[in-house]
Amino acid sequence: MPRGGKKGHKGRGKQFSNPEEIDRQMKAQRELEANGGVEKEEKSSGSDDSSSEEEDVNKKKSGVEGLIEIENPNRISQKSKKVTELDVNAPKELSRREREEIEKQKAKERYMKLHLEGKTDQARADLARLAIIKKQREDAQKKRDGLKKEKEAEDSKSKR
Repeated sequence: MPRGGKKGHKGRGKQFSNPEEIDRQMKAQRELEANGGVEKEEKSSGSDDSSSEEEDVNKKKSGVEGLIEIENPNRISQKSKKVTELDVNAPKELSRREREEIEKQKAKERYMKLHLEGKTDQARADLARLAIIKKQREDAQKKRDGLKKEKEAEDSKSKR
């Protein structure tokens, strides 16, 4: 239900066109097409060079573009380079991810080199742990050797 006294478009009466009106409009359209086509041919055959130049100028500068020259800093025009201008030996710029990946690999290699030389904290801790284990094993070996000698001494005494 419409408010404020306004009525919707659905209840309006339908308007039908007269068949005579339709015939008149169709004749006018045919005449325009017939006359318009002839006029266009005459214009194009009269001066091809000047009209194409005027169209190029109109295409390039339409509206405000002809008055004010504005360059959009966000729009980057792709300029094609000639084969002779290309520098094959120029270093290719790497993306951020590629640079970070290369830096990560180099850092890992440096760390491994220092680790093998024993200059990192982790390497020092490992070497200290190894030294303690070595000492414990040596002590255990000495103890076993001592027990073995005692056992042999006892065996040799008991055989006599």
